[in-house]
Amino acid sequence: MEFITVQELKERKENGDSFFLLDVRDYHEYLVSNLDGYHIPYHELEDRLDEIKDYRSTELIVMCRSGNTSQDACRTLLNAGFQNVISLQGGMKRWAKEIDTSLPVI
Repeated sequence: MEFITVQELKERKENGDSFFLLDVRDYHEYLVSNLDGYHIPYHELEDRLDEIKDYRSTELIVMCRSGNTSQDACRTLLNAGFQNVISLQGGMKRWAKEIDTSLPVI
């Protein structure tokens, strides 16, 4: 499993790099603040893999609240045949602390 820092993700977003951002936080967390990623809560991921099947060979960056659940989601995706999955270290909490302090995180 690969990892990406919030600084690296910020640079990738600013550069317009091609990747698919998947947010696996719960609904209420996503509604409070998000980075415009595609949202599938982790507990629904296995049942909703068809929604993102077209991204199996795309670089897929997975984010959660603190970086732990995204690692579980990456393992689920790898087991389902996704080839290039990356976990965001520190998740939304670190993004809000180091990149955009105006974002609320619950």
